[in-house]
Amino acid sequence: MQTSVTFKNLESSDHFKAYVNEKMGRLDKLLDKPATAEVVLSTDNLKQVVEVRLSGGRLSIQAKAEEEDLHASIDQVVDRVKRQIKKQKDKLRERRPEPPAAA
Repeated sequence: MQTSVTFKNLESSDHFKAYVNEKMGRLDKLLDKPATAEVVLSTDNLKQVVEVRLSGGRLSIQAKAEEEDLHASIDQVVDRVKRQIKKQKDKLRERRPEPPAAA
């Protein structure tokens, strides 16, 4: 997965870039086609905000998380993205017609 990390109102950090790439890389096994992810790390007063836009194939997902700790925000937003990917894949499976029974 191609991931771009942007820092807003924060200093750029290689540690957080590597952490985001590691967490988002785990989602590759859930995806059927290659995807791109845009991750924005920002701060708003005392909250650390992480926004993710994931797109690939027919998949388009957005998620946002706010926590006091940036690591917790990243973990939370990855869990939300994972849940949305699974939900969309389940919807696609439900829409497929079942193969005819073999006689």
